[in-house]
Amino acid sequence: MEDGTSKSPGYCCDTGGDYDAFQWDTREDCEVRQILDRIADKWSLLVIALLDRRTLRFTELRRRIDGVSQRMLTQTLRHLERDGLVSRTVHPTVPPRVDYALTPMGVTLHHTIQALVTWTEDHQNQIAAARADYDRRVVAEREALEAEAGNRDALARRVLEAGRPA
Repeated sequence: MEDGTSKSPGYCCDTGGDYDAFQWDTREDCEVRQILDRIADKWSLLVIALLDRRTLRFTELRRRIDGVSQRMLTQTLRHLERDGLVSRTVHPTVPPRVDYALTPMGVTLHHTIQALVTWTEDHQNQIAAARADYDRRVVAEREALEAEAGNRDALARRVLEAGRPA
């Protein structure tokens, strides 16, 4: 095995030392990429946020997450449980009651997500202003291109008309 080659097949980067986003390899077997893809999807983020310091039943989660289907919520919860971020407790009742809670590792992830939410809240007005500026620029550029195309068409018509015999 060459120097610097990892013996672990899922290993794709070194998270210590110099930070390089290009280390988030796009190979399918990259553990870091797979984990980031899983925890950064919108349903996982919402589930983790809702389970902060509380246990919720499946129906409560579904009711609180606007737009999530039963299938997608089930799949999200299974993935989070498999990754050790959410615990699932089944109570032997009729009908069965299933509770979900963050694991200690899930709680640490919630702190990270909370920092991202705080950053978003702190910068939402700047982001809204940047979006409005961008949208105005795009509209102005489109209008300028359309005007230029109209001028070219008018010029082409004049040239064609000037070249026709009278």
